[in-house]
Amino acid sequence: MDKLIIGAIPFFLLSVALEALALRHAAHDETDPDRPVGYEVRDTRTSLAMGVGHLAIAGTWKLVWAAILAAIYVVSPLHLPTDAWWTWVALFFVDDLAYYAYHRGHHRIRLFWATHVVHHSSEHYNLSTALRQDWSPFSATLFWLPSALLFPPWMVFLAIAWNLLFQFTLHTEAIDRYPRPIEWIFNTPSHHRVHHGSQPQYLDRNYAGILIIWDRLFGSFEPEGERVRYGLTTNIETYNPVRVAFGEFAALWRDVRGARRWRDRFGYALRGPGWSPRQGAAEASRTEGHGGQGASRPAPARAA
Repeated sequence: MDKLIIGAIPFFLLSVALEALALRHAAHDETDPDRPVGYEVRDTRTSLAMGVGHLAIAGTWKLVWAAILAAIYVVSPLHLPTDAWWTWVALFFVDDLAYYAYHRGHHRIRLFWATHVVHHSSEHYNLSTALRQDWSPFSATLFWLPSALLFPPWMVFLAIAWNLLFQFTLHTEAIDRYPRPIEWIFNTPSHHRVHHGSQPQYLDRNYAGILIIWDRLFGSFEPEGERVRYGLTTNIETYNPVRVAFGEFAALWRDVRGARRWRDRFGYALRGPGWSPRQGAAEASRTEGHGGQGASRPAPARAA
């Protein structure tokens, strides 16, 4: 995985430079002057810094991750033949479903969101945004553990890498929409723009890696309609990489420390972003009033 991603760095940087040149005159949306488009120097610098930090930390953690996957693979009786073409087809689908589960989980559980919020912290949407990655990649390991029952670690890491490479191409406004069959099956820039939107109808939508079919199957798909406004429901207003990386962890710790009951402490950590004891009490009241039905949807995943 590392070799593939590191080998692609020149492609990443060249693509960012070319897109920046193409958009150098686009400072704002003509129909909405307050909506930033294109590139902004401080924002891009922060995204690049986050990407470099992620490579260093994730590369070190990969040694532990590989050991965990190898231990599972050794004891599993379910090995698929690595030289069979259908094994690679199975790997593609298993990895993409694992990514969907990882992505959805990191929007619905605040402890995980504290990691993933980094990727959503920019109010710009361009190829450099794809490089804005977290500095605490440890929770991702959980979602690929089942893959090690079937595939050796090197195959698992290879699939993760090709999924990430594909997703780099999604972070652009230069492409409107692909032909309808492609838009129906695959994740596209249009679908992923929705995922980065801060409007209510776009929150917690389009978790796909490569295939958008998972969102269609599991009810999390939303087509692009209203022009997307990027960022968080409450933006962080900083370009400091350390604050970007760990600001939500600090906010989570303040909430946990200030809670009076252990139930509330666990709620802050394990419920959706934006959850509070008051909201939990309101949900319980509604549930009791409807005979155990009608529990509300978790709070917006990008409520900081």
